[in-house]
Order: sequence, then structure tokens, then C-alpha cells
Amino acid sequence: VNGLQARTFGIWTLLSSVIRCLCAIDIRNQTLYYITLFTFFMALVHFLSEVFIYHTAALTIGVMAPLMVASFSILGMLIGLQYLEVEALSQNKKKN
Repeated sequence: VNGLQARTFGIWTLLSSVIRCLCAIDIRNQTLYYITLFTFFMALVHFLSEVFIYHTAALTIGVMAPLMVASFSILGMLIGLQYLEVEALSQNKKKN
């Protein structure tokens, strides 16, 4: 790993955290919710590819932690998405 790769990964992590914090503030914003969910999918795919495709990371606690966070976050957000869609439908019915 060189300095450029470390800074790029740092900026990517910072950007993901900003998106996730904004979603936490405005949880009912569906577009932001989907973008946040996508960031967790990207993280999961990234770490899985490093372990199983490129073989550049071993399956240690340092890799397992982000895999677990991404997996549980995706699961939680998919469950929350059902409530978000039901809420949006009920608000549309109230408007009509």
C-alpha cells in the first residue's frame, strides 16, 4: 500500500460516513436511504472481493469486523425499508 492508496481509501471511508450520518438525520428521505444502503453493499463487495477474489486480505478480525458491520447494516436497512415504504404509502393515502 502506498500513500495514494491509503488517502483514497480514507476519503472513501469519510464520504461513506458523511452519507450514513446524513441518512441518520433524515431517515425518511428515500433517495438518501437507498444511497446509504448502496454504500453498505459496496463495502461488503469490496471486502469480500479482497478476501476471495484478489486474496490480498486474510479472513482475520480486521476484515471480519467490516464484513459483519456491512452485513448487519444491510439486513437492518432492508427491514427498515419495508417500514419506510409503508409510511410513504400511508402518507400518500392521507393526501388523497
